[in-house]
Amino acid sequence: MTLSGGLTRPGERDRPIIKFMEVDWTFCLVLAMIAGIGSLMLFSIAGASWEPWADKHLLRFGIYFVMMIILAMIDLRVWFAIAYPLYAVGLLLLVAVELVGDVSLGAQRWLSIGPLRFQPSEIMKIGVVLALARYYHGLSADSARLSWRLLIPAFMIIAPVLLVAHQPDLGTAILIAAPGFAIMVLAGLSWRIILAGAGAVLVAIPPFVMFVLHDYQRNRVLTFLNPEQDPSGTGYHILQSKIALGSGGLLGKGFGLGSQSQLNFLPEKQTDFIFATLAEEFGFVGCFGVLFLYGAVIFMALRIASISHSHFGRLAAGGVTATFSMYVLINGAMVMGMAPVVGVPMPMLSYGGTVMGTVMIGFGLVQAVRVHRYTEVTSGKGSLV
Repeated sequence: MTLSGGLTRPGERDRPIIKFMEVDWTFCLVLAMIAGIGSLMLFSIAGASWEPWADKHLLRFGIYFVMMIILAMIDLRVWFAIAYPLYAVGLLLLVAVELVGDVSLGAQRWLSIGPLRFQPSEIMKIGVVLALARYYHGLSADSARLSWRLLIPAFMIIAPVLLVAHQPDLGTAILIAAPGFAIMVLAGLSWRIILAGAGAVLVAIPPFVMFVLHDYQRNRVLTFLNPEQDPSGTGYHILQSKIALGSGGLLGKGFGLGSQSQLNFLPEKQTDFIFATLAEEFGFVGCFGVLFLYGAVIFMALRIASISHSHFGRLAAGGVTATFSMYVLINGAMVMGMAPVVGVPMPMLSYGGTVMGTVMIGFGLVQAVRVHRYTEVTSGKGSLV
């Protein structure tokens, strides 16, 4: 039964069928379109074959899509309740990685528990967003703008960022820090702190690059500044990517006709540099179309955040959107030679289950914010009005 204006009665909002209908299916369709384009590109670069990447990409998306819809049915008060425990578990797992983590290719990022092998840093991408959204939910506007209480969220961000950076995994550290900072800004952080922080970061970058980064990370930064200095070594990735981007022109060479990817000149063509493959085969028009879809996802996610009745819901959805936006921004800049190569894939487009899982779980939270947008979350158990 509905009230005037199409609103359901409070008691009816918890019915599964009503929740299911409240899911933003246009949002889901755009995600499916991006994943579908990713599968087509993986099909192309594998020599017109569904194996070894395209079929798995579609299967993973199907599984994570169902997971996203299930997560959308979870009440915001449940997300609120698990925020701090999830953050605490993620932080403990990061410490465990430091002590007993698996070492692979010179990095200690993985943790094995029985047959399960995973990266705890992926948990923190969601954990930090939830924990910060819960913290700011109970903070007054004046305290969120400028007070000593801001040291707490600053520590909540810095602790996992330092642990992840030490693994070393600079890309993931950025993907944890940037959305965390975005939530602080959305919560009303004073512009004085924002400008002071930006100035401090700019001043700290040169000594950070020269004295803190590992040698291979420092080489990536220096290569980004001048890739032509070592075209067959450290500059190879960026130069081949630029060649693929430029050779596509306006309309591209055509589906399956990208020489850089088909002849294996382009490294990591199925993961980090799949956007360069897209540019080579479909040109500027194809890249613009995909970026338009990404922009639509970001716009719809921010709109969902804006209609939530709870501060927690708004900040949580905004934080997830910031994470997704950083994926797109960093990968796009990296592929175009505007940022160092840091191993950040293009979400939903690149092959890989870990990032897709993190993104879809995050969007499950965004959909939960939409489905339960009338839920009022209190600092205690919360109540529905």
